[in-house]
Amino acid sequence: MTDSSDSVSIDMETFALGGKEYLVRTHHGTVSVAVFGDQDKPALVTYPDLALNHTSCFQGLFFCLEASSLLLHNFCIYHISPPGHEFGAAPIGPGDLMPSVDDLADQIVEVLNFFGLGAVMCMGVTAGAYILTLFAMKYRQRVLGLILVSPLCRAPSWTEWLLNKVMSNLLYFYGMCGVVKELLLKRYFSKEVRGGVQVPESDVVQACRRLLDERQSINIWQFLEAMNGRPDLSEGLRKLHCRSLIFVGENSPFHSEALHMTSKLDRRYSALVEVQACGSMVTEEQPHAMLIPIEYFLAGYGLYRAAISVSPRSPLSPCCISPELLSPESMGLKLKPIKTRISMEV
Repeated sequence: MTDSSDSVSIDMETFALGGKEYLVRTHHGTVSVAVFGDQDKPALVTYPDLALNHTSCFQGLFFCLEASSLLLHNFCIYHISPPGHEFGAAPIGPGDLMPSVDDLADQIVEVLNFFGLGAVMCMGVTAGAYILTLFAMKYRQRVLGLILVSPLCRAPSWTEWLLNKVMSNLLYFYGMCGVVKELLLKRYFSKEVRGGVQVPESDVVQACRRLLDERQSINIWQFLEAMNGRPDLSEGLRKLHCRSLIFVGENSPFHSEALHMTSKLDRRYSALVEVQACGSMVTEEQPHAMLIPIEYFLAGYGLYRAAISVSPRSPLSPCCISPELLSPESMGLKLKPIKTRISMEV
């Protein structure tokens, strides 16, 4: 990690697995980075969706025993939060400049430089997937691969833009009110887990609802405004030659976005997994559906579960892999979307 008088690290005793939080000052504001694992290992950088942080967006996946044996065994995890989305964040001042999506992507490279990281693996959900995709397009040499969940790549449709404007106004004038929470929960989860009159909300939705109460509404408003002004990335996707694995919930409001993005990526380096009976946040709603595709995806980099004797410190370089291993078929994925189903019965 590089020394910098502009950065400060804070030990967070409440973090599990020896995690530590760093507050990294960048040219576009301070960024919270929660680090889990051995920093000598290759880096996996995550970026959550709107109004979420690593706990509310990735905990379901990383708390799976199978995921721990695969991801935490092979990587040091760097959870980057959007500005002001970390636990205990203060409201962003009205005089602070509102970062654009380009600024947020530039923050990531400053974070990597602070930790002395080279090329990294990336995992993002919806808005976070957009930021990481933009980062990969701007800094191609710093990205080894993309694992994207219900990603965005186009500018907002009129429907999304209008819905975001309604939510933005509510956040600005009324804060994290009930209507905003319901709109966000519909964005994240399928109807099956959100419940209804006769079916109670699932535990994961209730936990997310409680965490939303802790968010600073003005901070969420800034991120939402940045995303509502995002440009279309479609034309540049074909030039991305890092391997990409895309997940999308069948009931996600961004399902068509994921299909569009997959159609624009080079099919030699990308694959799509559709998860049935699931909303946008597959990492929380059906994390087990992600494990086998991710395992095959990482096998292309020579990374395996902890039970297999492979050094996690070996360099992650796709250049060392034969071209055949870069194909979706070698990842265990078909070119057509795979639909996986997790039984909803207890």
